[in-house]
Amino acid sequence: MFRMKQLFSLLLFLLMAGTCGAQDILNFSLAEAKAYALKNSYVVRNGGLDVEAAKKKVWETIAGGLPQVEGSAAYNNYLNLPTQLIPGEFFGQPQGTYVEVQFGNKYDSRFGFTIDQMIFDGSYIVGVGSAKIYLQLADQNKEKSELDIVHAVEEAYYSVLVAEENLTVMKENLANSQKLENDTRLMYQNGFVEEQDVDQMKLSVQKAENEILKTEREIRVARMVLKYTMGVDMETGVGLTDKLEKFVEPLVAEKETAAPGFDYASHIDYRLLDTQRQANKKLLLNEKAAYLPKISAFYDWSKTAYGNSANLFKDNVPWYKSSMWGINITVPIFSSGQKMAKVRQAQFEYEKAENNQKQSVQLLQKDYLTAVADMESSVDQLKNDLDNKQLAKRIYEKTVIKYNNGITGSTDLSQTESQYIQSQSAWVSSVMQLLTSKINLDKATGK
Repeated sequence: MFRMKQLFSLLLFLLMAGTCGAQDILNFSLAEAKAYALKNSYVVRNGGLDVEAAKKKVWETIAGGLPQVEGSAAYNNYLNLPTQLIPGEFFGQPQGTYVEVQFGNKYDSRFGFTIDQMIFDGSYIVGVGSAKIYLQLADQNKEKSELDIVHAVEEAYYSVLVAEENLTVMKENLANSQKLENDTRLMYQNGFVEEQDVDQMKLSVQKAENEILKTEREIRVARMVLKYTMGVDMETGVGLTDKLEKFVEPLVAEKETAAPGFDYASHIDYRLLDTQRQANKKLLLNEKAAYLPKISAFYDWSKTAYGNSANLFKDNVPWYKSSMWGINITVPIFSSGQKMAKVRQAQFEYEKAENNQKQSVQLLQKDYLTAVADMESSVDQLKNDLDNKQLAKRIYEKTVIKYNNGITGSTDLSQTESQYIQSQSAWVSSVMQLLTSKINLDKATGK
């Protein structure tokens, strides 16, 4: 009975462990991986925080022109009252003498409040508009961060798929090499081949095993990059549900490689530079606004008490009210050319922003045309490498048949095997290059 309980506990533990392990694996299609990254990537999170901070910055600027209320309170204990010298003749003393007199009370206290209200300030008007542009810039930076993350996830996802496809082929090659080694060893034991042929087959097996180890390391690194980009914990397993063919086959089709068209005005890089140009224009207007007068109004109210007793809050201590309002006007008259220098500097920065925007049009067009050409070249290269891979595989398979029938030697077999592995590596590189070209074309078009 006790043994049955132990067995039941062990099975329950293994079941729970299996359940926990399953929970640590997250499966994603490419679309799901992108969506997950847009919610969990630290870069995108920071972009969202920048947008929220920009919203608060807008309100901070607007609030600067609304009523500002400040309260104040003070309690003073004069350890030594100020002493004044009064001419002695006022007190019947000889002329030229002075009498020391102390005015005031040992204690005084005051509390009150002040209200300030801006009436006109050219810099404030410009500043409110600039704050809204600042918010727009933060929104666009967040959008660019999201696009960069999506492209990074896409590239990392493709890297895993390509490496896994390569691993499948390498495992098939290893199985073939192991079978050939066993067959060669049997033929050697029966005196049909030399020991050198056995060693040659063993070398082929070791080479295939090394290729598998290399590819497995590439997969681990690619998965780590994918998890990092998506914001997935490194201890969590990630499964990919999409197949490589889903992405490669449409790109190879002729109709899919046609140029999709390009509108530079909708590209995020162009819009960012346009917003930056608007911001520089606001800075120029702000410097010009320094020539305008500033007008503000205020209201001040307070109560003050005096006495020689430390406690000024008794009922019999009088408090004296004081209040006033007024208007302040500040008119700039002469600054020795300082304001003009600032205006000219802002003008130069605005002209630079315009030049950068015009330059970006040429740069975006150049990147687009380059991406289209790279895409076309990548498709052609992939088709060629696919043909070479299939041809090398057929040559290798025929050489295996010849070797098994004693028509060719192990050296020829090893050479055709190496040729097949090289063609497989070239195909893998072409697939990755094609997918990378697709990503670059998406970036160039602002997709």
